[in-house]
Amino acid sequence: MGVTKETVEATLTSKLSPTHLKVVDTSGGCGASFVVEIVSKEFEGKRLLDRHRMVNAALEKEMQEIHALSIKKALTPEQWEQQSQPSA
Repeated sequence: MGVTKETVEATLTSKLSPTHLKVVDTSGGCGASFVVEIVSKEFEGKRLLDRHRMVNAALEKEMQEIHALSIKKALTPEQWEQQSQPSA
């Protein structure tokens, strides 16, 4: 059947302990394409490219069936907090 949104969420939760995680299946339910928004302390001190690599590495098994993974946001909790603040 392919990878499910729940599988992606469970894998990222167990491997990266996110404080915020949003996974959207953009494939129409077949599990071939996902958009991810993730906030994790694991990203602290890492460049954006390294954060994306961490997400891809966490999903190594799932990536064998996923054709497209768009990492919309990969932020530290501090960056997430700053983005969530309403601008004055």
